[in-house]
Amino acid sequence: MAVISISTRENDALDINPPAGDQFLNVNGSDWLWTVTALFIVSFLTLYGLTLKARAGERFFHFIFIITTFVGSIAYFAMASDLGWSLIPQANSVASHGLLRQIFFAKYIYWVVSFPAAVIALGVLSGVSWASIVFNVFLSWIWVLSYLVGAYTTTNYKWGFFAFGTVAYLFLAVNTLLLGRRSAARVGVAGHYTGLTAWLNLLWLLYPIAYGLSDGGNRIGVVGGFVFFGVLDLLMIPVLAFSVVFLSAKWDYSSLNIAFTQYGRVHATPGTFPEKHPVAAAPAAAPAAPAPVAAV
Repeated sequence: MAVISISTRENDALDINPPAGDQFLNVNGSDWLWTVTALFIVSFLTLYGLTLKARAGERFFHFIFIITTFVGSIAYFAMASDLGWSLIPQANSVASHGLLRQIFFAKYIYWVVSFPAAVIALGVLSGVSWASIVFNVFLSWIWVLSYLVGAYTTTNYKWGFFAFGTVAYLFLAVNTLLLGRRSAARVGVAGHYTGLTAWLNLLWLLYPIAYGLSDGGNRIGVVGGFVFFGVLDLLMIPVLAFSVVFLSAKWDYSSLNIAFTQYGRVHATPGTFPEKHPVAAAPAAAPAAPAPVAAV
């Protein structure tokens, strides 16, 4: 009786969903994407497990990154299966890298979720206004969607969309590195915020470079682009997520104005947690006075 080891199982995703074009996903690239998918799934399940241990009012950051890693798992599953792509004629490096390239829109769908998730988490941590957070979320969407439209543009006008998206990124970098840090200092989390935001902006700086080499400029192949973006995506969300979740145990949720309790979002004095203190017992009632005895 033959014994088949699971380690020798071949990746047949490209046999079922064959690629197309001059620059396309190959088996090695699909294997890498399956690895990234597995890491996102492990991150998703681990974050969900940590949520079960967190206090009821201190799961805000857990929830943000659970959704993000869940979407990342789905997006990378699609890309590893060679799904979620379009065949787009290229305007650059055609002689050396071919005319038709697989553009995977699935990764842009993931970025529409992951970039705002990072913005919201750090915005809430810094204590900036909700209006500022919404503004930064829209900047992140402009960045991602401009790159998506540029990837689908078949002429050099794609670089106009690249410029618009990169300008949105620069505004986002200024808002998070400068304005957000000032606000974080007021709520006493400047050190943690600076470290997390510096890490995020270092990774954000590399996204325009990766895009310009892959979906934008057609300078590296589809597999090379996936290696670049896969590493960036893993370092951006799973690493940032676990850093935020573990550091959040040291933060005062009331100062951050996210002190959710079993009664909902309530106002509390900084440093107080209503659900952590037992309710004081009501004072015992005084004994009733004896009724007067009627004279006989």
